[in-house]
Formats: sequence, C-alpha cells, structure tokens
Amino acid sequence: MSQLQISSDRKAFNLLIPFIALLAIGIGWLTAQFGFWVPGIMLSILLVLPFVFSVFQQPKVGVVSLIIYSFIFNLLAREIGHFPYIYVVEGLLVLTWLAIIFHNRREYDWSKLNNEIVILGALWTLIYILELFNPAGSNIFGWMLDFRYPLLWILVMPLCLMIFTTRKDLDFFLILIMVMSLLATLNGVKQVKFGLSAAEQTWMTTSGYMTHMIFGELRAFSFYTDASQFGASQAHLFVIALVLAFGPYKIWKRLLCGLAAMAFLYGESISGTRGALFTIFIGLGVVVFITKNFKVTTIALTVLVVGFCFLKFTSIGQDHFEIRRMRSALRPHDASFNARLTNQMKIEKYLSGHPFGGGVGAIGFTGRNYNRGTYLASIPPDSYWVKIWAEMGTPGFIIWISMMMYIIGKSCGIVWNTKDRGLKFKLTALTAGFTGIIISSYSNEIMNMMPSSMIIFVSWAFIFQGPKLDREPQPAEVHA
Repeated sequence: MSQLQISSDRKAFNLLIPFIALLAIGIGWLTAQFGFWVPGIMLSILLVLPFVFSVFQQPKVGVVSLIIYSFIFNLLAREIGHFPYIYVVEGLLVLTWLAIIFHNRREYDWSKLNNEIVILGALWTLIYILELFNPAGSNIFGWMLDFRYPLLWILVMPLCLMIFTTRKDLDFFLILIMVMSLLATLNGVKQVKFGLSAAEQTWMTTSGYMTHMIFGELRAFSFYTDASQFGASQAHLFVIALVLAFGPYKIWKRLLCGLAAMAFLYGESISGTRGALFTIFIGLGVVVFITKNFKVTTIALTVLVVGFCFLKFTSIGQDHFEIRRMRSALRPHDASFNARLTNQMKIEKYLSGHPFGGGVGAIGFTGRNYNRGTYLASIPPDSYWVKIWAEMGTPGFIIWISMMMYIIGKSCGIVWNTKDRGLKFKLTALTAGFTGIIISSYSNEIMNMMPSSMIIFVSWAFIFQGPKLDREPQPAEVHA
C-alpha cells in the first residue's frame, strides 16, 4: 500500500471521528430523555437490516425464519413482553413476498399457484369475507383477529410451493421441525423437573393456574401458548418421527428418529393434554390405512391396540399423573366431556334461529373480548369444529369439513401413487401428522395455533408437490 493511500485513509478516518462523537452524544442524550429503549431500537435496526438484505438475496431465508419463529414467539412474549410478537408473522410474510416479487422472476414458477390447495385457501378466505354480511353480525375487530387464519393459508401456501421445490428442502423441513420440537421438549422437562422461570411463574399466577395446575401437578406448556398446544404439537411430531424411524434410511437416521419419537411421546405425557392422545391414535390409524408396508402396518396396529387397551382396560401406572390424565380421556362419563356436550346443545338451540351462525369472531377468545354480553360469547366452544359450526352455521361447517376431507383424501392418493420408498415414508409421515391434528381439533382449537398451523401448511405444500418430487432423480439410500 502506498504512503499516499495510507495518508488518504487516515484523513478519512479523522473526518469520521467528530461524526462518531456527535452520534454517541446524541444517543446518550436521547437515552437520558426517553429511556433505554432508544439504544435498543438502534441495536434492533442494526440486526434487522442485514436480515432484510439476506431475505431479498435469498427469499428462502424468510420462510425458514417464519417456521422457526412460529415455535418461539410465545417464548418471547412471555419472557420479554411489551410487544405484539404475533404480528411479526405477518411482517415476515410481507417481507418474503416482497423479496419474491422483486427477485429474479425466472427463478420461481408462478404457475404453481394454479393448484387446488391454493384455490381451496382462496375459497375459504372468500367465505370469511362474505361472513361480514352475516345477519347475526359479530364485532369487526373480532372478525379481523380470526381472519388471520385463512390469510395465513393463502399467504404461506403459495410461498412454500414456489420456494420449497426439492427433496433436500423436504429433508431440511423435517429436520428443522424435529430439532425445534426437541428444544420444546427439553424446556417442558425443565419446567416439570426443575421449575418455572420468573416470567413463566408470573404467567401461571395471573392466567395459567386454573388450567395448568391439576391436583397439584404442573402441566408443562414449554414455549407454547398453553399445555394443550404443547401436547398436541408433541403428539404431531411423535407420529412423524415414528413413521420415519421405520423408513428405508440409514440405521443411524432411523435410530435418531426413534429416539426423537420417544422424547416427543414423553413431552406429550407431561403436558397432561388428553386430546393429544387422539392425534396419536388418528395419525397411526392413517399410517395403517395408506401404507402398503406390512412391517409398518403391523407395528402401527400393535401400538394402537396396546396403547388403547393399556389406558382403557388396566389401572397400571395410575399413581402417575401423566398416565392418569391420559386415561381419563377414554372415560365415557368424564365431567369435562359431558360439559362439552351441554355446551353443544346450547349452540344447537341458538343455531335453530340463526342458520348461518353468529358470525366470525362471535365465540371463543374473540367472542369474550369483542362480543361481550352476547349469547355465543358466554359459551366456550372447546373445539375448532364447534367454533366453525357456531360462527358459520351448518352450511359453513359442511363446506369446511368437505375441504378438509378432500385435502386428506387427495394427500392419501398422492402417497399411494408415490413410487420412491424414501419419499413415500416422508409424505406418509406428514399426511398422518396433519390428519391427526385436524381430527383432534374437535377437542381443542389446535390447528389454528402456532406452530401446528405452520407445520400443516408447509406439509400440504410438500405433499401436493409429491408427484413432482417423485420424478426427481434421487440416489438410493445406503442401508447401513
């Protein structure tokens, strides 16, 4: 480097010194005037700008970040607070869509949006919009909050169809959701064995105590909104990992999947979530239905029959809270189950005079917060199926359940016609997992909650691309 260039660089640096000093003084003054959130915002900007740049360089970064964020945003809200973290989901979606739009258009196949899974999402979104004209009419703010569900469908699905296009993407997705779920399992174990953090204890004291402390036993909720969502998500991943553990892969991969499945089963048990049990039973039932592999069918049937008989016809392990809690799900005279039937009878009476339901946002969380004092707001739906029925009446429920059955049936058909055995097991795992969540949403509003909803949408994208992925050349797995 020449002496002249060194001198020039030194002069440029000397000119920056006054600017840096003024900037430091300005930040110090703003901090003194407005508090420490000023440097916090500036630090956030310094972190966010490189992230935005990376998303515009590679939009896949945005979708991967969205999947990860769907697991942890409740953790951020609980531990840090003071910010509506849920709306970062929409921010990431908008950012990724802008990156796609301004990216090289030749890199993405926009014709993939002409897909029945996207069309069904658009139809469901249209029905939500038409619900604005429901004669019963719920509060517009309640409608807006619930409108997020179909909006996520029509924003996430097309992104995944265009960005996740290879088997490597599918493998990465499976690894990602299993790793994130294992972290959630470990946090749940920490809560039960070593106690709650200060923020978790505050949440328990203010709102979670009534539902998360049963007979003196804590129901683990990990990173999620509550124990029900944690248990359902763990059951979902148990089904996925268990199916992969019997796939035609290397032994060490199958062993890791088997260990992960056992961890997820334990995570489901410490959540004390009875409805999650049906996610497992339904998921394994789907495996039996769609697989042509005798070994997998035999193992799945054995797990189903032994698990059901153990809980239904024995009292083994009754001293353990986790087993006692799951066993109560199979009692026909359970008080909670009877209360749900009573609530459904009340809703049926209401719908006799309101055939198109009470409108989107009329019941459940949005009903209690935005339609206080109305008849439906006073009735807990206890179920996503019942919520749809109460809000949209029998016609809306028939449309919704028909769409879900079509998606399940179409997914099974794609799996049946998949020739590559490795891909077939992966698509079977995703189909069994999301079907279990949809059916068990009869007991809780699981499929609309994070991360279950995000896993379902991405699963649909991969399954409906199954025929294309099946044609993709792939070297055979080494069975060693």
